[in-house]
Amino acid sequence: MARSEEISNNLNILGSGTNIVGNIVSQGDVRVDGTLEGNLTTQSKLVIGNTGKIVGEIKCKDCEVSGTVKGKMQVENLLMLKSTAVMEGEIRTSKLAIEPNAVFSGTCSMSTAVPEESYNG
Repeated sequence: MARSEEISNNLNILGSGTNIVGNIVSQGDVRVDGTLEGNLTTQSKLVIGNTGKIVGEIKCKDCEVSGTVKGKMQVENLLMLKSTAVMEGEIRTSKLAIEPNAVFSGTCSMSTAVPEESYNG
């Protein structure tokens, strides 16, 4: 197995009932079902479950939100706001999907390419 395949198979889970104050940086996929007060950066996919909450800045490749986000999001590819999602803040992405009943309050800027320096920053 190549090194890049190993990294993409990693799954990091912040479980329900867990609260973290600080920043998370990961190369693999991340799932948040608890609460994070801080920034999260991953070079892979981020899933925020129904009980998940992030207050801070998010940078990732793809993102699926079912919980709550307050802050800035930079998503390189696709951002999906599921029907239970509550997003308050600023979004920068190339593709956006919002299901009925999702709540979005803020600004959104879409382009085919999120600048590389802002994604890795």
